[in-house]
Amino acid sequence: MSALFNFQSLLVVILLLICTCTYIHDFYPKLLNRYKTGFRGTFWKFARIGQRKSQYVSIFCIGMALSVLFWQ
Repeated sequence: MSALFNFQSLLVVILLLICTCTYIHDFYPKLLNRYKTGFRGTFWKFARIGQRKSQYVSIFCIGMALSVLFWQ
């Protein structure tokens, strides 16, 4: 089943994308520039969410990890 049709898999993909973009932006800030349009601009927005809402993102990551490990 595709991640687009399974809500839990979609949330996992979005959380992984936020965490990955934040990690990349910390080490290579020029790669994700805020003035880019299209995919690179979207990735910059995901990195910004990861930076500003890091405590909430980490709580959701822990919750999704527990959900995948124990209730799937």
